[in-house]
Amino acid sequence: MNTQANPSTKNVLDTAAANGSFKTFGIAVEKAGLAEKLRGPGPFTIFAPTDAAFEKLPAGRLDTLLKPENKAELASILNYHVISGRKSADEVGKWEKAMTVNGQSAPIKLSDGKVSIDGAKLTTADIASSNGVLHGIDKVNMPMTKQ
Repeated sequence: MNTQANPSTKNVLDTAAANGSFKTFGIAVEKAGLAEKLRGPGPFTIFAPTDAAFEKLPAGRLDTLLKPENKAELASILNYHVISGRKSADEVGKWEKAMTVNGQSAPIKLSDGKVSIDGAKLTTADIASSNGVLHGIDKVNMPMTKQ
């Protein structure tokens, strides 16, 4: 697992964009109307699906989510990848669950020294930014749909 602890003057969203592995995440955040919030003061801990994680979605699912009429659903999904505060992978690994910004908790597991959140493994940990920390994950987590 790569760990990048050098502090950055960029916010979490611009840090993700500069990383190169989170292009789809950045597009999704813009389409969901969350860019201004995630460029705000925070602090945020973001479990950002990598571009490869977005590619694992069923065919056509991402295109559907990126349509304007699905903005609320996309925002809910993305908010399920965000927790309040600046939390390192070591801190998160001690938890059993994390309360996400969308209001649902996501289960946390630590096995063989590797952290996962709702089944998504951290591929890159502790990418520092001015308003939080970014962790790359290997799948797009889906919150439970509200009945």
